Amino acid sequence: MSQPATERVRWTIADLDLLPDNGTRYEIIDGELFMTRAPRWSHQQVAVAICTEINRSPETIAVGRAVTTPGIIFSEADNVIPDVVWASYERLARLLDEAEHLTGAPELIVEVLSPGAENERRDPLRVSRRAREVKLKLYASQGVQEYWIVNCALQQVQVYRRAGALLKLVATLMAADEITSPLLPGFTCAIITFFQ
Repeated sequence: MSQPATERVRWTIADLDLLPDNGTRYEIIDGELFMTRAPRWSHQQVAVAICTEINRSPETIAVGRAVTTPGIIFSEADNVIPDVVWASYERLARLLDEAEHLTGAPELIVEVLSPGAENERRDPLRVSRRAREVKLKLYASQGVQEYWIVNCALQQVQVYRRAGALLKLVATLMAADEITSPLLPGFTCAIITFFQ
């Protein structure tokens, strides 16, 4: 007997404890489970470079801090692991629970797309247009102010900023461009720096 189309399995954070710890990254968005392999070395190098560059500005670290791969628990049915986040100390004080998990939206989220055709086949969360759109909507609904999608293969950064209730694409920056953000005082960086 088949399940009616309107019924589907709704995953929660509690279900994650039942899944194997085998190098797979699990995220839940609106009760749907997304799985990817652990990020590759080059992917992590880009994420760390972005985090390092953000934290390099004394003016920026005076008001907040960037970190790599923090889990964010928005709700029982929305749990994600972005590659980089930046949160102001003021917001961070409200977001961290007793176990130091983020329980709400930081101001900035960065996702790094895994490069290569093999990853496009096996890594749908990082490459799939649908998954990116789902995350974009989730981040917008949770109050993220800025969202960067970093494409390693193209050496490109798409910058989305809050416009009312939505995150709208405001710039597509290439390797020769510089990136700044109204959230990050004193921060400016050549895009190519993320990929060196």
